[in-house]
Amino acid sequence: MTDTNLDNPLTLQLGHEQLVIRRRYEVLSIVNDFLIAIWFFVGSVLFLFPSQETLAVWFFIVGSFQFLIRPTLRLASHIHLQRIPSSQWNN
Repeated sequence: MTDTNLDNPLTLQLGHEQLVIRRRYEVLSIVNDFLIAIWFFVGSVLFLFPSQETLAVWFFIVGSFQFLIRPTLRLASHIHLQRIPSSQWNN
């Protein structure tokens, strides 16, 4: 089974344009990494303002939780559950 069979491109129609997303798990991982960076950056800036310390802590908690998503996406990209056609069942 080839990699293209495991991760068919996702195509979105946007007016007269098409957005084609290949290697979806890798794209999700990159988006997740950007979000982690945003949460930690915003949390760091908020720590400069003592009145915003609680909000800053929450940004760090969200960013930390997203670190749990990283290995989940990597694992999901390597493991796929596929339905076996009933004609191939061993009865």
